[in-house]
Amino acid sequence: MDRSSASSYVYAKASGMLARSYVGPRTEKLFSVHTLSELWALLFDDEVPAVPEMFLAKQIEEKALNRFLNQYIKLVNSYSKPDEVLITLLESYDFDNLKLMAASLTVGGEKPFIRNIQPYSIINYDAYPDIAKITAGSILSWYNKVPGVHEQRELDTKLDIQFVRRLWASVEKLSASERKPVEELIALVYSIRNVIWAMRLKVFYKMPAEEIKKRLAFVNTENPKDDIIASDAFAILNKSVDSWDDWENWKYAEFLNPHEDVNVWNLDPLWVEAKTSRYFYDKALKDFHRYQSSSMVLVTWFYIKMNELHYIRTAVEAIRLNADENQVREIAGMKEA
Repeated sequence: MDRSSASSYVYAKASGMLARSYVGPRTEKLFSVHTLSELWALLFDDEVPAVPEMFLAKQIEEKALNRFLNQYIKLVNSYSKPDEVLITLLESYDFDNLKLMAASLTVGGEKPFIRNIQPYSIINYDAYPDIAKITAGSILSWYNKVPGVHEQRELDTKLDIQFVRRLWASVEKLSASERKPVEELIALVYSIRNVIWAMRLKVFYKMPAEEIKKRLAFVNTENPKDDIIASDAFAILNKSVDSWDDWENWKYAEFLNPHEDVNVWNLDPLWVEAKTSRYFYDKALKDFHRYQSSSMVLVTWFYIKMNELHYIRTAVEAIRLNADENQVREIAGMKEA
């Protein structure tokens, strides 16, 4: 197919897949079931495996992820020459797989579940457990040994920064007519991720601002403070986590947890994460339909489906922990305060 025909085909196929996905209003279905067997039957056509609950929970998450990757790869393959950004999005799973393998080898654990993105993988999984051979000849060849326990966080951050810059470079290769909306969406994704990460480090680990700065992803090596994806996180580093006055005029104040009594308020990163996730989904869905003949269709589809995976994981954990249904909806960002 020529590019125009391929774009029309991809939009039609991707639209049909989204219509059957558990995002938007259909997310409610995920939280209406009360057992993992019911959740499996809701998500998949094949018979529920006869395994213990712990293994079934793992299989649900892995099967959902594999289905997502297989669908995305088929859509990408509809193009005779896919835009580089579409392939680079997939490579994020190679970066994550490397983190997981290294973490497991560091503590002598078993080989983790590998997210298969063949034929687009950039590392050699057959060489496991030899890290140097896994990454040899790739852009990740610098990661050539099992890290020590105290090295792992630093190397994970280095991987994050490398991937973000690689993704941004791939966006810059898009044609001028397609580049701007993709730039805006990718910038929003990683800006929000940086903000949530900074919040978690502030609230849960009491980490000082100077230490948090070292753990943020950014594109601009010259001046990260003004970076397109790091500036929003830098802006909150000196805000007090228990002072509403510090946050009331913040750029994303609408996503903060409620403040009925401003004298007794503490920043809740999980609340903010859920609300920004919902906000991002709404924007991505609008952009999916707005840019029907561009790479934006698959960029937005990729992130919308990642949102679905998040909801599936949330549903799995809610069932396993027998969590209150309303509380789960609130945590997932589906219920207003």
